[in-house]
Amino acid sequence: QVQLVESGGGLVQPGGSLRVSCEASGISISFYFMGWYRQAPGKQRELVAGISSGSMTNYADSVKGRFTISRDNAKNTVYLQMNSLKPEDTAVYYCKAAELSRVYWGQGTQVTVSS
Repeated sequence: QVQLVESGGGLVQPGGSLRVSCEASGISISFYFMGWYRQAPGKQRELVAGISSGSMTNYADSVKGRFTISRDNAKNTVYLQMNSLKPEDTAVYYCKAAELSRVYWGQGTQVTVSS
Protein backbone atom coordinates (compact mmCIF):
# COMPACT_ATOMS: atom_id res chain seq x y z
CA GLN A 1 0.00 0.00 0.00
CA VAL A 2 1.38 3.35 -1.05
CA GLN A 3 1.21 6.25 1.37
CA LEU A 4 2.44 9.81 1.19
CA VAL A 5 2.34 11.55 4.54
CA GLU A 6 2.85 15.30 4.73
CA SER A 7 3.92 17.06 7.89
CA GLY A 8 5.28 20.38 9.08
CA GLY A 9 2.41 22.69 8.25
CA GLY A 10 1.15 25.28 10.67
CA LEU A 11 0.62 28.95 11.39
CA VAL A 12 3.41 31.38 10.58
CA GLN A 13 3.65 35.16 10.42
CA PRO A 14 4.22 36.99 7.14
CA GLY A 15 7.92 36.98 6.30
CA GLY A 16 8.48 33.79 8.25
CA SER A 17 9.70 30.37 7.17
CA LEU A 18 8.34 26.86 7.28
CA ARG A 19 9.49 23.49 6.00
CA VAL A 20 6.99 20.83 5.04
CA SER A 21 7.94 17.21 4.51
CA CYS A 22 6.45 14.31 2.60
CA GLU A 23 7.48 10.81 3.59
CA ALA A 24 6.59 8.00 1.24
CA SER A 25 6.04 4.34 1.96
CA GLY A 26 5.27 1.53 -0.44
CA ILE A 27 7.29 3.11 -3.25
CA SER A 28 10.84 4.25 -3.80
CA ILE A 29 10.67 7.94 -4.61
CA SER A 30 14.01 7.75 -6.43
CA PHE A 31 12.09 6.62 -9.51
CA TYR A 32 9.35 9.24 -9.23
CA PHE A 33 8.71 12.83 -10.11
CA MET A 34 7.77 14.46 -6.82
CA GLY A 35 5.69 17.58 -6.62
CA TRP A 36 4.25 19.97 -4.10
CA TYR A 37 0.85 21.40 -4.95
CA ARG A 38 -1.41 23.73 -3.03
CA GLN A 39 -5.08 24.55 -2.96
CA ALA A 40 -6.53 27.63 -1.38
CA PRO A 41 -10.26 27.94 -0.56
CA GLY A 42 -12.27 28.52 -3.72
CA LYS A 43 -9.27 28.02 -5.99
CA GLN A 44 -7.96 25.19 -8.13
CA ARG A 45 -5.06 23.06 -7.03
CA GLU A 46 -1.82 24.37 -8.50
CA LEU A 47 1.73 23.12 -8.85
CA VAL A 48 4.09 24.94 -6.51
CA ALA A 49 7.33 23.06 -7.13
CA GLY A 50 8.47 19.82 -8.69
CA ILE A 51 11.62 17.73 -8.73
CA SER A 52 12.39 15.01 -11.22
CA SER A 53 14.04 11.67 -10.49
CA GLY A 54 17.20 13.32 -11.77
CA SER A 55 16.72 16.21 -9.32
CA MET A 56 15.84 18.84 -11.90
CA THR A 57 13.51 21.36 -10.31
CA ASN A 58 10.79 23.71 -11.46
CA TYR A 59 8.78 26.33 -9.61
CA ALA A 60 5.66 28.38 -10.00
CA ASP A 61 6.53 31.99 -10.78
CA SER A 62 4.81 33.10 -7.58
CA VAL A 63 7.29 31.18 -5.38
CA LYS A 64 10.55 31.44 -7.33
CA GLY A 65 13.36 32.67 -5.13
CA ARG A 66 11.38 31.97 -1.95
CA PHE A 67 10.67 28.22 -2.00
CA THR A 68 13.09 25.34 -2.45
CA ILE A 69 12.16 21.74 -3.15
CA SER A 70 14.59 18.95 -2.34
CA ARG A 71 14.59 15.19 -2.01
CA ASP A 72 16.37 12.67 0.17
CA ASN A 73 16.00 9.33 -1.56
CA ALA A 74 17.64 7.50 1.34
CA LYS A 75 14.90 8.77 3.67
CA ASN A 76 12.25 8.42 0.95
CA THR A 77 11.25 11.99 1.73
CA VAL A 78 10.75 15.19 -0.21
CA TYR A 79 10.85 18.63 1.36
CA LEU A 80 9.60 22.10 0.59
CA GLN A 81 11.45 24.91 2.32
CA MET A 82 9.31 28.04 2.29
CA ASN A 83 10.86 31.42 3.10
CA SER A 84 9.52 34.96 3.03
CA LEU A 85 6.01 33.62 3.35
CA LYS A 86 3.08 35.79 2.32
CA PRO A 87 -0.60 35.63 3.27
CA GLU A 88 -1.37 34.51 -0.27
CA ASP A 89 0.70 31.36 0.36
CA THR A 90 -2.04 30.18 2.72
CA ALA A 91 -3.38 26.88 1.43
CA VAL A 92 -3.45 23.15 1.94
CA TYR A 93 -0.18 21.77 0.59
CA TYR A 94 -0.25 18.36 -1.06
CA CYS A 95 2.54 16.01 -2.05
CA LYS A 96 2.34 14.06 -5.30
CA ALA A 97 4.40 11.18 -6.66
CA ALA A 98 4.16 10.34 -10.35
CA GLU A 99 5.80 7.81 -12.63
CA LEU A 100 4.22 7.11 -16.02
CA SER A 101 0.61 6.13 -15.23
CA ARG A 102 1.16 5.74 -11.50
CA VAL A 103 0.11 8.79 -9.49
CA TYR A 104 -0.21 9.06 -5.73
CA TRP A 105 -1.29 11.94 -3.50
CA GLY A 106 -0.89 12.70 0.17
CA GLN A 107 -3.68 13.92 2.41
CA GLY A 108 -2.35 17.46 2.65
CA THR A 109 -1.06 19.75 5.36
CA GLN A 110 -2.44 23.20 6.16
CA VAL A 111 -0.15 26.21 5.90
CA THR A 112 -1.55 29.49 7.20
CA VAL A 113 0.34 32.75 6.88
CA SER A 114 -1.20 35.39 9.09
CA SER A 115 -0.30 37.97 11.70
